Amino acid sequence: MLYTIIKALHIIFMVSYFAGIFYLVRIFVYYKDTDAFSDEKKTILREQYTFMARRLWNIITVPAGVIMAVCGLVMIFLNPGLMKMPWFHLKLTFLIGLAIYHYWCWKKVKKLVELNGNTLETANLKLRQANEIATFILFLVVFTVILKYQVIEYWWQLIVGFFVLVFLIMMTVKLVNKKKKK
Repeated sequence: MLYTIIKALHIIFMVSYFAGIFYLVRIFVYYKDTDAFSDEKKTILREQYTFMARRLWNIITVPAGVIMAVCGLVMIFLNPGLMKMPWFHLKLTFLIGLAIYHYWCWKKVKKLVELNGNTLETANLKLRQANEIATFILFLVVFTVILKYQVIEYWWQLIVGFFVLVFLIMMTVKLVNKKKKK
């Protein structure tokens, strides 16, 4: 019963963490979108976006990520057999990617604070594409956890499907960004 409760908490805080990460990078995009605004509007919005990013990071994203990680570690402690399963190793590999993305987000939040309302140097399209990285990681982790050994058995079909998904999402981002410029 304890394992199931910890697993439920892990999933709940995973959802909260990803909600925070999804919205955080969207705030970076909104901040960058202010480049074309008048100075007064730009100043007000950038101050607000910086405030929102800091609060989202410190109050939702990081705490949810910590609780998610602690619950994951407790599940491994309660079921050490997980560490012997190939699909679980794959999940951990994807979580390393998530940790790298988390670090990138943290650096961007720090950068927004340091900018004091100045221009963010990262290109708008790059931010919009970076906004999708968490989606890809979420797909990888969820499919791995749900399919378990089938991920290992049907790895090449899943890789092809994943790259098709990545391609379609990235092309959609480029298309939307292109239409936005017109």
